[in-house]
Amino acid sequence: MSMHPEATVAPVEAHEPPYYVAVFTTVRTSHQLGYSDTNAHLEDLVQDVPGFLGMDHAQTPGGLSITVAYFRDADALTEWRRNAEHRAAQKRGQDEWYQSYTLHVAKVERSHGFTRAQVPQSSTAR
Repeated sequence: MSMHPEATVAPVEAHEPPYYVAVFTTVRTSHQLGYSDTNAHLEDLVQDVPGFLGMDHAQTPGGLSITVAYFRDADALTEWRRNAEHRAAQKRGQDEWYQSYTLHVAKVERSHGFTRAQVPQSSTAR
């Protein structure tokens, strides 16, 4: 039995460097009213930023959440950082939703990826 769900899940593809990443790591409080709706709205909103390349999310069973957002250049990242709705959500996060967080911004100098080829399953395979 596979430990991985059959759903189509894949990391953001490797892009031609250089580009930028913002790594946002959080531990949330128990006060999450409005968080899910705001998070979904921001995920839609960031896609309108010219130079936005994609986003990966992960969460540990213990409650540590990690979001990695990829941007073509520093200007795209700056545009997102200055977005008024994003700024308002940051303030609300500090006031209500986050016990703690860190933000790391880095310039990617090397990038590559791998995807296993799909092998058709035989009707006799078990």
